[in-house]
Parts: sequence; structure tokens; C-alpha cells
Amino acid sequence: MDTVQQYMFDSYRAAQHGEAPPPPPGAHDRDVLRTIRRRIRVWTAAHRPPYS
Repeated sequence: MDTVQQYMFDSYRAAQHGEAPPPPPGAHDRDVLRTIRRRIRVWTAAHRPPYS
């Protein structure tokens, strides 16, 4: 089952139970990538080798 099929299945299930539908696939990809990039920058800044 691919992500679109899973999304459709979850949306149908949410509608049957009167719940809010899930966010569409890829809705938070940009935020996740931005967070990963930020964490890598912070880690590399904290672990720089000492200058000679």
C-alpha cells in the first residue's frame, strides 16, 4: 500500500468515527527537513575541532 492509499484509508476511517482527517502526505516535509538541517548545524558548531 502506498502513501496515497493509506491516506485515503485513514481519511475514510476518520470520517466513519467522526474524527478529523489526517494531514495529507508530505504536508510537513519542509518543516522536518528544516529541523534536521538546524540540528546538524548546531551539532557541528558544538563539535568543531579546536584551532591550532
